[in-house]
Amino acid sequence: MTPTFPDISISTDRLVLRPFDEADVPALADMMNDELVTAWTSVPHPYTREDATVWATRLAPAERTAGRGLVLAVTEFLTQRLVGTVHLRNTDWRVRATEVGYVTAPWARGEGYACESVQAVAQWLFRDQRFERLELRTAADNTASQQVAQKVGCISEGVLRNAWIARTQTEDGGWTDIRTDLIVWSLLPEDLEDLAGETEQMADAGGYAAYPDWA
Repeated sequence: MTPTFPDISISTDRLVLRPFDEADVPALADMMNDELVTAWTSVPHPYTREDATVWATRLAPAERTAGRGLVLAVTEFLTQRLVGTVHLRNTDWRVRATEVGYVTAPWARGEGYACESVQAVAQWLFRDQRFERLELRTAADNTASQQVAQKVGCISEGVLRNAWIARTQTEDGGWTDIRTDLIVWSLLPEDLEDLAGETEQMADAGGYAAYPDWA
């Protein structure tokens, strides 16, 4: 049988990462209709309530049960508000490697939620699931997503030329496809340990680097 990730929730100081449920559908539809999400992801546009329902109740759970990965809704601990999503995909169980993607809701940007959620998933993958590699791919012009990758400790490995189709708005308000390069990043268990040490040193020195984050 194909291995699968456990049906789990992951908590941080501010966030709870858990499976999607039907109650998330309205906020999920609103989040995925954001212009930045449309530009940098391959989700349908417009993103309907039906799209959100199918994803939350059927497609997202199937990612786990089929062994392909894991989809988690990112919610605020105090308010239980949906603020993003983290998606593990293209999982190679023999190599113990998987790829992570993330989206931050427009109403929750600038809070560091993308970094916090990706770091939490990475820690869980490396410590509890004994994974050895987490990969991340960002469009060449998606600088905010690249800043998230840098802040969580990822190492840039190279460029996949002409490997992605992003979208840009036209003068009439529509959208058109554009080809773009992808930057490949990776995170290994030792990278996360190195980052923890650097963070402690920065805290002792009284300063932190600030990055805006969105999908």
